[in-house]
Amino acid sequence: MILPFESRLSLGRRLKMSYVAHLRCKECGKTYPLTPRTVCDVDFAPVEVDYHYDRMQGNVTRASIEAGPRSLWRYKDLLPIEGQPQAGLRSGFTPLFKAERLAAELGVKELYIKDDSANYPSFSYKDRVVAVAITKAKEFGFDTVGCASTGNLAHSVAAHAAAAGMKAFVMIPHDLEEGKIIGTLVFGPKMVKIQGNYDDVNRLCTQIADKYGWAIVNVNLRPYYTEGAKTHGFEIAEQLGWKLPQHTVVPVAGGTILPKIYKAYQEFIKLGIVEDNGPRMYAAQAAGCNPVVDAIEKGLELFKPQKPNTIAKSIAIGNPADGFYVQQVIKNSGGWGAAATDAEILDAIKLLARTEGVFTEPAGGTTLACAIKLIQSGKIPANESITVCITGNGLKTIEVLQGQFVTAPAIPAKLAAFDEVVAFYEEQAAAAVSAS
Repeated sequence: MILPFESRLSLGRRLKMSYVAHLRCKECGKTYPLTPRTVCDVDFAPVEVDYHYDRMQGNVTRASIEAGPRSLWRYKDLLPIEGQPQAGLRSGFTPLFKAERLAAELGVKELYIKDDSANYPSFSYKDRVVAVAITKAKEFGFDTVGCASTGNLAHSVAAHAAAAGMKAFVMIPHDLEEGKIIGTLVFGPKMVKIQGNYDDVNRLCTQIADKYGWAIVNVNLRPYYTEGAKTHGFEIAEQLGWKLPQHTVVPVAGGTILPKIYKAYQEFIKLGIVEDNGPRMYAAQAAGCNPVVDAIEKGLELFKPQKPNTIAKSIAIGNPADGFYVQQVIKNSGGWGAAATDAEILDAIKLLARTEGVFTEPAGGTTLACAIKLIQSGKIPANESITVCITGNGLKTIEVLQGQFVTAPAIPAKLAAFDEVVAFYEEQAAAAVSAS
């Protein structure tokens, strides 16, 4: 027996029905069924998940979210899965805190750090997108997952695939940091090192997905994968007491996270969960790979691909898949962008650690360094609320800080020798003050 639509809708609500509608082309608007698909057949533009927002009204609320688990899955109704979560049950809901000491040093009134360096299990924001992608891969019946990665994504795919009992192939540029390589291999994936940069790896992964029929999370599952990034934005709003920050600074690699944080803000506004305060978005890139920021600063409609040359390898993507949509969001929100040199990135890593006790990788150093530039230039007013998004953990990239610190030599176990060390450090501190 087929129930009338109203009865099916009522039953669906009792069963926690998915609000996912279809895939929609981001340019021409053509819709497609919910299948593994990346682009539109008409104009080859990317497709994105669309939802039944009308059905969410009155059902997706602050209360319904707060009743959910303390993980990214508390926002399940706003994610593109149709059953129950099958990965990332302990991922997300990472700390957001008011950075009082850092704010004082920068001369700003209200500064927050959203810290995905503490995300579980792989210590980067990628655990959000991978949790959704692995769940979707299992819904579609895949038994093998893979990715093109600059490090953090490979780490996350390997960890989540292991927990989900799936096979994993991770494809990476040949010169990634050793911490990310070992941290990935421990989970047992098949790792393939490819000569070239991320863009070379990504092109190959498109062919791999076609030939082998695997779920390559950031290729044929990309529309679903990217939706997981919204949870970073949902959490910012909830953890700020159901308010939006006026300014959000986000690192840009492939261009996934910045537009999705903005989409999260807009979905909450549409559902009446938060007030619209005109949130502005800001792109942060390394000077050695800044195609999007370069286009923003020059007023170009389209960015020009670049060949990466920076210590910030996790965001070193010279031809970002969603770079155009980053530009659109920046323009529509009234934001801007900035780029940081490798030296500025290292200084920001040390500043964040010294003032707030957070050790971030170069992507986070880039974001903070760019936030500082945007504040100092007046692009971000010092008297308004600012959130800086930290997306990865510094323990994966300790190589970049070698030679950055001065330590006293080893001493015998004698108090007189210890006194000499104290004097040594006092001299170092005095020299630092003098230099500043």
